[in-house]
Amino acid sequence: MAGFNTAVTGIKAATTDLDVAGNNIANSSTTGFKASRVEFGDIYATAVVGAGTVNTAGSGVTVMDIATDYSAGTIEFTNNNLDLAINGSGFFQLDDGQGGTTYTRAGAFELDSEGYIVSKTGKYLQGYGLDELGNQLPLQNLAVTQKESSPHATESIDLAFNIDSAKDAELLARSFDKTNASSYSYSTTVETFDSLGNANSIRYYFVEQAAVREQFQFDVSGLPAGEDLTISGVTITSTSTPLTTAEEDALEAADPRIDLDTLSLSGGTLTFELKADSTSAGDVVISDTSGSEYPVANLDDGVPSTRAANEVQTFTIDSSLFSYNASVGDDTLNNATTVAIGGVSLELDTGMTLEDVGLAIEDAQQEIIDNNPDIESVEFNEATGEIDITWEAVAGNVDLLAISGGTNSPFVETTPGNVDIAVVQGDNSFQGAYRMYAYLNDEQQLNLGKVVDPGESGFLTEKTEVGPIVIKFNSTTGKLAEVNGEEVPEGGTAPNITILGADPANPNDTLLDSDVDSLVGVQLDITGSSQFASDSIVKSSSQDGYPKGDLIGVAFSENGEMVASFSNGQTQKLGLVSIATFANQSGLQSSGDTEWIATFDSGAAVLNPPGTGLNGTLTSAALEQSNVDLSSELVKLIEAQRNFQANSKTLETLNTVTQSILQI
Repeated sequence: MAGFNTAVTGIKAATTDLDVAGNNIANSSTTGFKASRVEFGDIYATAVVGAGTVNTAGSGVTVMDIATDYSAGTIEFTNNNLDLAINGSGFFQLDDGQGGTTYTRAGAFELDSEGYIVSKTGKYLQGYGLDELGNQLPLQNLAVTQKESSPHATESIDLAFNIDSAKDAELLARSFDKTNASSYSYSTTVETFDSLGNANSIRYYFVEQAAVREQFQFDVSGLPAGEDLTISGVTITSTSTPLTTAEEDALEAADPRIDLDTLSLSGGTLTFELKADSTSAGDVVISDTSGSEYPVANLDDGVPSTRAANEVQTFTIDSSLFSYNASVGDDTLNNATTVAIGGVSLELDTGMTLEDVGLAIEDAQQEIIDNNPDIESVEFNEATGEIDITWEAVAGNVDLLAISGGTNSPFVETTPGNVDIAVVQGDNSFQGAYRMYAYLNDEQQLNLGKVVDPGESGFLTEKTEVGPIVIKFNSTTGKLAEVNGEEVPEGGTAPNITILGADPANPNDTLLDSDVDSLVGVQLDITGSSQFASDSIVKSSSQDGYPKGDLIGVAFSENGEMVASFSNGQTQKLGLVSIATFANQSGLQSSGDTEWIATFDSGAAVLNPPGTGLNGTLTSAALEQSNVDLSSELVKLIEAQRNFQANSKTLETLNTVTQSILQI
């Protein structure tokens, strides 16, 4: 009777079902495990003749396949960065080191003694190496080969600061001294590193330019026969001023610090003034064509004499318009008159002495200032009979004040109605200007790119020297306007300041690179600095140097990049995890240890980084749990048990029938 075989196939099928369900239940906590299910098929014995008739009895059941469910399991987070989970499709590729390749979803990896990333079975995780530029290298065993991060010398510094515009530069000491806080407006320090990883610091000092002009006087009377005078490297053949147009143009181009309107060469004495923004910013070299330098005649402790940068307009009271008055015992004004100074009218009566006239004008000072707010003072000098009108320094070079003396003008006139006014020119170029100094470890002064003073040896070779540079802020907006002679574009980036000598471990840090004719050193960017009426502060500060660092951990990004972290705060990309996908993942063959091997049915693995194409992304410090549904598996156990019992009943029934037949 065929029924016996039919019942046996049912018992076998139920047993297989019980085995698969039991295996699923046993692996319900296995990382990366994929549940299986039994797929059954019926058996029909057919003959050539009569095949397919409806009267053919079935021959039982067979196991068609034990199919794997590759749906994703729950991702559970851990505290180990080497625990990896694939969020989506794909498998990790493992290599046993002997040519065997398997695939897994279990991402519980660890480092072996040689730094390779391995599975719990000791197989190597596969991925792509990365070169220094981040380019992808061929597939290889992923390893943490970089155990330390080499030091990196500071190459660039970004520093933005605000200097309080309300501070008064007139209160600063005349000479800068970094040990004297009253000689500078603001200072700040930035930490740097040399090429060996030693920590250093660069301290910056900012000195607001005062409203003064430096005055120089040189004795050039001893000029040797046949030698010409040189001013800031420009040869001057003239023996007195005015200079030729060519000489003035050349001197303006060579040394724009000099105010040529003040330059005087007469009787063997050379005098001139520097513009207010150039005070203490460098030396002026006066020599002859042989190179012999001439001494400054008015140096006081190494500092040139100065004058206030205010414009002073001076007019003189004409003493010839006064006659002796016996009743007064002094000269008095011959005729009464009305004068106007800056829009203020004054009545001058006969009988007023020269002093009376001067004091009357001086007494009108406040009214004159009210009419002309840029005027600072109106003063009378009795000894000279002169009236000095001093303008505010910030007014700069201003127009002549309107002065008229009427019909009987008491003032010296060049022509009738035109008062003779002598002018000491004003200069407000000091506004928003600061001298900037830098010191390594607050000891050694650094080269910030100060141009070698014109005429000095090295002007055409070294080009820059140790010393201060000048930075300027827009006096209206308070924004950075100029750095070391270069303008800052509105809303743009400031020109870099090249700092030489900031790396004591690198002797080339102070040299000129003759091949490219450019200076090496640290590039300082002070974009965003300002001069507002608020506290002097650092708004932002950063630099790109760092010391040696030791490996403190490895992490993985979503796109599979393996990133090493070091104790110096640096990170380095060491590799890229590869993800394998298959044309038919159902064709994979289980090989134990929650691993699969590729077969002819699955097709060859296609490898790509995580997140590309249909590949899932990578989650670090996480593991994919088993996708077994315990509730479903317990139900399957009940169903398999029922099927087993039912098929056993079929055997029992057939056996009873057989016994009955044998008893006939």
